[in-house]
Amino acid sequence: MGDPASTGTESWRTYFGFDEPYENQADAVERAIEAGKARGFLAMEGPCGTGKTMAALTAGATLVRDTDLYERMVVVTPVKQQLQQFVDDLRALNAGIDEPFDGISLVGKRDLCPYGREGQFPDDVGTHDRCEDLREATARLVEDDGRSDGAAVADAAIAGEADDDQWWDPRKGQDLAAAARPDAVEQSTLGDDTLQTAGAASPYRQAQPTAPESMAEGSDPPLYCPFEADWYARNKGSPVDFSAGDEHVVTMDDYLPAATERGTCPHRVMSVMLNEADVIVGNYNHLFDPGSRPLLSDVLDNQTLVIVDEAHRLEERVRDLLSDRLGRQSIVQARNDCTTLIQRAQQSADHKAQVREVLSAREVPLDAVDQARKFYDDLVRWLDNRIESFLDAEHEGWRADPSSLPEHDREIPLRDPDTVEQDELTEWAERKGYEGSLWRSLSKVGAAVEDAIDQLGLTRQPVCAAVGVLAGQWWERDHATFLREVELEHSPNHGQTLDADYQAVYTPGLLCYNCMPATALRNVFDDLGGGILMSATLEPLDVFTRVSGLDSMAETGSTAPDEQSGDGRPVRSTTYDLPFPPENRASYLVDATPFTARNRGDPGTMRPLGDNWNPTRDEYAQALRALARSPGNVMVAMPNYREARWAGAYLQDAVEKPVLVDESSSNEETERLKREFFSGDGKVMVTSTRGTLTEGVDYDGEKLSTCAVVGIPLVNIGSPRVRGVQRAYGDAFGEDNAFEYALTVPAVRRARQAIGRVIRGVDEVGVRALVGRRYTPDARHSVSPYLPAGEREEFTRMTPDFLASQLDSFWADHRAD
Repeated sequence: MGDPASTGTESWRTYFGFDEPYENQADAVERAIEAGKARGFLAMEGPCGTGKTMAALTAGATLVRDTDLYERMVVVTPVKQQLQQFVDDLRALNAGIDEPFDGISLVGKRDLCPYGREGQFPDDVGTHDRCEDLREATARLVEDDGRSDGAAVADAAIAGEADDDQWWDPRKGQDLAAAARPDAVEQSTLGDDTLQTAGAASPYRQAQPTAPESMAEGSDPPLYCPFEADWYARNKGSPVDFSAGDEHVVTMDDYLPAATERGTCPHRVMSVMLNEADVIVGNYNHLFDPGSRPLLSDVLDNQTLVIVDEAHRLEERVRDLLSDRLGRQSIVQARNDCTTLIQRAQQSADHKAQVREVLSAREVPLDAVDQARKFYDDLVRWLDNRIESFLDAEHEGWRADPSSLPEHDREIPLRDPDTVEQDELTEWAERKGYEGSLWRSLSKVGAAVEDAIDQLGLTRQPVCAAVGVLAGQWWERDHATFLREVELEHSPNHGQTLDADYQAVYTPGLLCYNCMPATALRNVFDDLGGGILMSATLEPLDVFTRVSGLDSMAETGSTAPDEQSGDGRPVRSTTYDLPFPPENRASYLVDATPFTARNRGDPGTMRPLGDNWNPTRDEYAQALRALARSPGNVMVAMPNYREARWAGAYLQDAVEKPVLVDESSSNEETERLKREFFSGDGKVMVTSTRGTLTEGVDYDGEKLSTCAVVGIPLVNIGSPRVRGVQRAYGDAFGEDNAFEYALTVPAVRRARQAIGRVIRGVDEVGVRALVGRRYTPDARHSVSPYLPAGEREEFTRMTPDFLASQLDSFWADHRAD
């Protein structure tokens, strides 16, 4: 490929939001435009300082405005800080042009519901579920009585299906909204103040309203949502436009209070505006989660350019989004939903006829509900027996003292992860006569049961429809892509009534784990016009384009316009080096014995200079001691939290500065630890390379002067799901590549993310150290080829003996400056 910078007219500078591009930024813009014009994709590695965000937005703006290929951009990032960066850069871009791009930043429904935000929903009901119930009730109340098929159309609207005819009555929406105001005669309550959230006062009372008797059928008027009713009153329109946001870019801080004050559902306002936006900024869920993706369904087409930020996280995050967990308690609730309806039918002949009549509307016989109830009951018993037999084999005597069970999550694989075969649960079900027809029917039965419970006014919050969907997927999904297992989440339950002893320690569930996201990723990307996938750590790019599904589009053709069909879609890649002055950083490969479990022994038995203190630990102690004594804040990233505890205990005695030890803990505790690390004089932070402090945190200025990554931060390769992933990658990419693609490459990216925290600006000075022989180029199982060429050239190799003097020399030179 020729030099892209020499091929264009640089019309993109019209949209560039700053005075002059950084080094490499102009080249990145040109390459992205070239890929977009060819309906292809650009995979780009660019470290901090490349200006990836503005480069991607500038290229996207050029493609949207100056070609007829694209109508919009959709940006997704898994990091809130980066989401805000896109908003800021889009505003900077808009400030320099006469016709700004309409932009919107998306958030979840839980952040936008005024009632949910202010604690007006019952504690045992989630915001999402409560919202869906209120939406359905409101839709029924605003139905146009002139439509004979109004119920069906309302159901379609609730499901997000398009309907060209207006099935709702705006006047009814107005009346319902008015009935929720504090001054409504029929329902006014003395002293009932208006609902307020996000600093804005709504027109409605604090308490959730019930429908006026004049608008409801029967003697028990349902709860409804006046914000939703107002949306219908406006014919599904938004009273908020893009002028509400700074430089025509609206965020939750704009549309939440504005919609609340006008009495319209903020989530509906966001949904309307995103369909009109030129640039939509959201998180990975909005693009890759099957449950969240429908929100964007109308704008995800071949006229959409996608920008995927932090793309090195794609595999892991999408794998999680495509995996489903069916908790034991949800199965119990689904069984009880069915039991409630069966018991209702058994009360009298009239009740049985009533139940059958409601079920018949969805073509579900009462016997099918009873069969589903029996299945769920048997499934709970099978699950309990399987867990107890596993624990009996692993931990003798646990029944007498469940608290003696290990305090971490557990996996119970239901097939050999290294082979493709049917799982134990499916085999059990077939032996019991629970064939595929039953599993596939559970979703339909569950929806009918929930509808019946609602129409009959039974006091339950049913879950059997959602449980039925997950159960059907368990049966239908293949065994090569998905690994089925029982997952035990460590979550002690004290003082609660339990069905099984193990529940005092673990919360169980059935997990259908996605091992191979490449096909799903390819399908998402192939529906779009083109895109830019970028990160500071994408190398090796040939591996990334394979595991992300991009290469398969290039090889097999796509649904792109006619001129591309049959020839595949171009997939291009580029890597940029760190642009900051190289003299401001020292980069070391510390050649120490590989830090493997075999070499280092058990950290729980290792004490400095004690009987079990082995030579490998001595090498690493020497290196860590030298690094920790560097000036300013030092981060030591160990392969896991257990090793972090060992390193922290050693360094607390070996260095004079304070030593903080990070653990797997709550977000609040992590934030507290981070604030302590940043305040005052220099400290040492010891953490896991796989933790939250090594990625997505901006250690700008003097927040971090040295970062050392110890060993290769591989996940637990003995884990059943990790073995399942490795086997699936072997099938897709070849056995010789399985371990490398599935485990080694992601681990090296983790290490590179950690050391990338040090140098964040032109004037910053710092030390980066990769500690362990496997980082050196000639070592057995070396990971050096997975580092970019420019990075390999920068790192200086040395043994732990020379590290202290090299550090002293580096810092002496820079202190002198």
